[in-house]
Amino acid sequence: MPYRRLPNTDKARITALEKGVAMEHACDVEHQAASYKTLNEARALLRRFKSAVEQFQYCYTAQAEANRQYQNHLKMARLYISHFIQVLNLAVVRNEVRKEHKPFYGLDPDDFTVPDLTSEKHILVWGERLIEGERERLSHGGAPIYNPTIAKVKVHYDIFKDAYREQQNYKLNTTRSQSGLDALREEADRIILDLWNQVEAFYAALPPAARLARCRDYGIVYYYRSGEKRPEND
Repeated sequence: MPYRRLPNTDKARITALEKGVAMEHACDVEHQAASYKTLNEARALLRRFKSAVEQFQYCYTAQAEANRQYQNHLKMARLYISHFIQVLNLAVVRNEVRKEHKPFYGLDPDDFTVPDLTSEKHILVWGERLIEGERERLSHGGAPIYNPTIAKVKVHYDIFKDAYREQQNYKLNTTRSQSGLDALREEADRIILDLWNQVEAFYAALPPAARLARCRDYGIVYYYRSGEKRPEND
């Protein structure tokens, strides 16, 4: 005999709920295989579930679309921060900038490598350090760094910082919608299970082929095991 399996996708859950609810109007009251209470729960959940799926898809799409531009802002900020540090180190090597001024930027006077800039948090930290460090060094009589200037670095850093905050908001909205959808999935699975149990119990006395056909009208999905023979009219 074939076996049933509960829906495991949102689309399948919606289809199961829609078919179950539709049968309320396709059958007379005495021929209803599921209770009014269960069908009413399914009808109410169907509206909420559809709305939650649409909300999650909207948030996820908005986050993905914004992320493409965000990655470009991240790339440019990392490039300018890295370039500024390299130029600063070269200026120290040429004795154009005093070695003792490197700590203004949070840099080791004897370390001429570019610090780790792999993560977004690193970019946020080092962008702020360079801006404040250049300001402090200039206040001690130092000459500005050029190509890139700190003003150019700050432009890309500020754009990235704003984009970072915006992206965090997108992620938060997606996470919230995901949590709400997860809760509704659990409720949907509970109602669908209850609905399908009632339907199968109602038609339990029918011959197998007729029982399967009636149950499928309510949205129950059956699967055949490997090697299991299907009826010719199934």
